[in-house]
Amino acid sequence: MTASRPIPLVATIVVALAVAAMIGLGIWQYQRAGEKERLLALYERNIAMDAPVAYPNPLTGVASEVLFRRSSLVCLDVVGWRSTGGRAPGGGATTRYIAECRTGAEGPGASVQVGTSDEPNLKQLWQGGATVSGWISTLPDSRNLIDRIAGQPAPGPMLVLTEPVAGLQANAGPDLASIPNNHIAYMWQWFFFAAVAAVIYGIALRQRRAKGDSGA
Repeated sequence: MTASRPIPLVATIVVALAVAAMIGLGIWQYQRAGEKERLLALYERNIAMDAPVAYPNPLTGVASEVLFRRSSLVCLDVVGWRSTGGRAPGGGATTRYIAECRTGAEGPGASVQVGTSDEPNLKQLWQGGATVSGWISTLPDSRNLIDRIAGQPAPGPMLVLTEPVAGLQANAGPDLASIPNNHIAYMWQWFFFAAVAAVIYGIALRQRRAKGDSGA
């Protein structure tokens, strides 16, 4: 029999760092779960409040304190339209129509979701010229994972009308179920990965030692 092979230092350090990183990510997900719980509680409170707030500046984003709060704005006229897929009030898929409103002589204007329809090519006749009321949401998020990691700004604010414009169906109300708190599941996932990595490396060291003892 020969002497046991020494433990590979570099490989051990790499695996230890990887395991530590995965455990750290699991702890971070646990912390995020608490933050998400507090955020959902804030949103639930916002939905229940009747007092309106000022519509946020599109250039500064949407603060959590005003998301889902009631608000209103003056749409002087509509300068553009966009449509995107969305959720119908009774469930199921539909098309949301978003008007780009001019709100003054200068400034960024405002985005207003005026209603939904099952006819994607529906031509809109609403031209604005009125004060509209609804609740504060955000524009559809078209960022991919790389954009998010790169720090691309989050979508700006959008006013979702409580009452749709003529010819359209109602908008779906705020749905907190669409903001799942799945960070605990991610936490256990990272801990599982850390445990698997440690076990696999332990088995590899054991087999290495057995080969050394047998003179292989």
